[in-house]
Amino acid sequence: MPELDDRIAVVTGSGSGIGRGIALVLAQRGADIVVADIDADAAEAVAGEVRSLGKNAVSIPADVTDRESTAALASVAIKEMGHIDILVNNAGVGGAPGWWQRDSPTPEDWEATYDVNVIGIVNATSSFEGHLTERRSGRIINIASGAGRRGAGGFAHYSASKAAAINVSQGFALQLAPFDINVNCICPGLLWTPLWEKIAERDRIKSGETVLTGRQVFDERLERSTPLGREQTPEDVGRLTAFLASDRSKNITGQSINLNGGSYMN
Repeated sequence: MPELDDRIAVVTGSGSGIGRGIALVLAQRGADIVVADIDADAAEAVAGEVRSLGKNAVSIPADVTDRESTAALASVAIKEMGHIDILVNNAGVGGAPGWWQRDSPTPEDWEATYDVNVIGIVNATSSFEGHLTERRSGRIINIASGAGRRGAGGFAHYSASKAAAINVSQGFALQLAPFDINVNCICPGLLWTPLWEKIAERDRIKSGETVLTGRQVFDERLERSTPLGREQTPEDVGRLTAFLASDRSKNITGQSINLNGGSYMN
């Protein structure tokens, strides 16, 4: 029997990229999925993929920066699915619109990353907290980044928001431990997702590179920085999420786990 049979997971920002990979892997491991994304059409498309795997799925539009929106997400998800076992706070941004075209972050970039990458975790977790504590069980997995482990020139706003996400995860882990709710954090490394496509294009332009494509810039950075020499994938993040959502991780909480091919070790 798949290890997540009879479990129900909410995954924010699951209309694309890492979130989509997480949703599909959790479904493959037996979970029914609430696909939550600010893009309603993308969310429904991923919900359709989950259904094609033989699992139940609903799509719910949600803006994690808005507490009323996350409260509505929780209300609808619980009504539609009966209960929730797993919350994956994956929604994230690299800055305000057009951030990849700027040499240095603007105040709007700082505000956008903090609102989504930090307050988004707080809003979603707080909206589901009462339900999970009443059930006295649950798993919360927050998706941070290897960028949260160390600073990055020209990208400090994003790194700082992901460092805050790690710390927020620890705070919720302490707060919710008496209710048998585990809270952990995943720090992915280099993944070729829509976010990294923008980063690679930004780095290519800043360096004056006229020959290499964005993907080639990404591959060069991967070769320089990753001892295992291979990129990570949304499915990799999904598999670690599935482990942290399962009974196999019952004594793991408050941890931030690197998934980066060895590019940063601690």
